[in-house]
Amino acid sequence: MNIAVFASHGGSDMQAIIDGCKQNRIRARVAVVISNNKDSMALERARREGLPHYHLSAKLLGSEEALAEKILEVLAEYQIDMIFLAGYMRMLHPSVLNRYHNRVFNIHPALLPKYGGRGMYGIHVHEAVIAAHEQETGVTIHRVNAEYDSGEIVAQTTVSVLPDDTAEVLAARVLEREHAFLVEVISDIANEKIELG
Repeated sequence: MNIAVFASHGGSDMQAIIDGCKQNRIRARVAVVISNNKDSMALERARREGLPHYHLSAKLLGSEEALAEKILEVLAEYQIDMIFLAGYMRMLHPSVLNRYHNRVFNIHPALLPKYGGRGMYGIHVHEAVIAAHEQETGVTIHRVNAEYDSGEIVAQTTVSVLPDDTAEVLAARVLEREHAFLVEVISDIANEKIELG
């Protein structure tokens, strides 16, 4: 299975996927990396791993339609079976979602449907969880549709919220679980325990 990973910033989730593939814990390979941010650490990680990588953005290409066209071209070139959004801070164009219907997945650092939607990303999620005095948070992997964080949930795992947690401490604990969980779930997709398409 050929995976395309889309990432906007650090790319630590992407690295977990790459490492899982290299260690044969995922029966697949990361075939290409796409980022909308030319300075992202994700592109640097892809360079270090010797993986094909692209900086693609609407600003660079002139329009959302031109971006979608280029993304589809790259995905076709690398015969992509599945797209994983690992901290990708852009909505995918409907033409990409239609072409890869049910084959686009996202990871979210909360137990959706709680703490999802527009503006709920990164540290904002953990701040909201702590402000609500939740005792439990976690990680959700879901299929991507045209609405933020609302696609079918395929897997979730929980992480405890401790009484003295700050948003930063909680974020670090969730991220650690995120990396392992990603490998488990993508392995299930590659082994067809979770259906594609």
